[in-house]
Amino acid sequence: MSDVHSTAYRYDAVCQELGVAPNPYFIKMFEREKEESVFEIRDRMHLYLAGNNKLLTDKRLVDKDCVALFKLLQNNVFVTSLDLRYNNITDEGIKSIAKLLEENSVLEELNLMCNDFGKDGAETLAKALQRNTGLRSLRVNGNKIGNRGGMYFAQMLQINATLRALDLADTDLTTESLIALTTVVNNNRSLKSLNVNRPILFSEQEECTVHFAKMLKVNSTLEELHLQKFQIRDFGATRLAENLMENLTLQYLDLSCNRITRDGVKELSKVLKRNTAIRHLDLSFNRLEDDGAMHLAEAIATYNTTLQVLDVRTNNIRGKGLCSLSDAMKMNPTLTKIFIWGNNLEETAAIAFANLLESGRLLKSNTDVQPYVVDGKTILSELTHNEQRHYYYAPSYGDDVPSWQPRGKNPRGSDVVAVNNDGYPVLAN
Repeated sequence: MSDVHSTAYRYDAVCQELGVAPNPYFIKMFEREKEESVFEIRDRMHLYLAGNNKLLTDKRLVDKDCVALFKLLQNNVFVTSLDLRYNNITDEGIKSIAKLLEENSVLEELNLMCNDFGKDGAETLAKALQRNTGLRSLRVNGNKIGNRGGMYFAQMLQINATLRALDLADTDLTTESLIALTTVVNNNRSLKSLNVNRPILFSEQEECTVHFAKMLKVNSTLEELHLQKFQIRDFGATRLAENLMENLTLQYLDLSCNRITRDGVKELSKVLKRNTAIRHLDLSFNRLEDDGAMHLAEAIATYNTTLQVLDVRTNNIRGKGLCSLSDAMKMNPTLTKIFIWGNNLEETAAIAFANLLESGRLLKSNTDVQPYVVDGKTILSELTHNEQRHYYYAPSYGDDVPSWQPRGKNPRGSDVVAVNNDGYPVLAN
């Protein structure tokens, strides 16, 4: 009997033991796994139980389903990734998930984004992670754990030495918990990715930004940091730039949706001139304007040889600034992806990026604009190719379905397939 067949059998037995009816969502997922596992028995399996996929189910998991899930997976040796996003799991259900983490060391990825647990659930989860030695990635974004919940996770990071990625975005963290996190990450040698987007901050002094800047100066393991919606201004950007000069490991820096202007980005450009480890810089939804874009272009064209992805969407950049970025790409062979939609796409900028695409210097899959000509005028249209497009939601059909998302069929009867001029299918990258 295959692993999937035996799991389905155990699930029926667990439901009988608990005296509850089997969840039709579980049954459907097991049927799908059976179909996919007829020719291959996999050692590593992704169990997708998201509650927001209408093509799979109209039911969301609740706390009693977590009890069945614990009994089902406590001795599991093949499910290494568990996705429970967008369900109705509360603090009570998290107790079963935490117990699973204490007894199971095979599970490496756990996604609990956008459920209904708060600080008590965060405490239970954090205590379980103090004893867990297998989990590598945890997402709890969208659950309102608040300041106390953030403090519990900071305490957990003092003990846990295996977690590599932690997502605490949109969880209503406050100044106290953010400073606690930076203090712990100063000495943490395992965490590589941290997301603290959209905290609840009441001060205008940017204390949290300063603490993160000081942390980056001494931390030697963090590779990815998201500070979106962090109320960062030019002062905070300058403090980050000063300390990033000493950092040799950070590769992905997300400063989108802040208040950084040309003065702040001028200081960040100095970091790019130093050729630090930064490969991906997200400055979208700030206030760079033409002068800020030109500061970036100067660094890219003349000094930087490491930056690979630049996102400057919606920064009120006009033709002059966009053309300078286009010219910089001609001089820099390393920068391969650039996203510019939402700026003032004047015809000069449209022609410049059309030339980049036509020459092959910039691939269509590596930008979010596509040129077309109307009445002899070149215009840019939008493509949904930005790097964070699958963070909250991913399509189930079409040519942009990520590998972790179960594929469904087009509700209109057949899947839509894009074709090129020669009639061959065009696959999204």
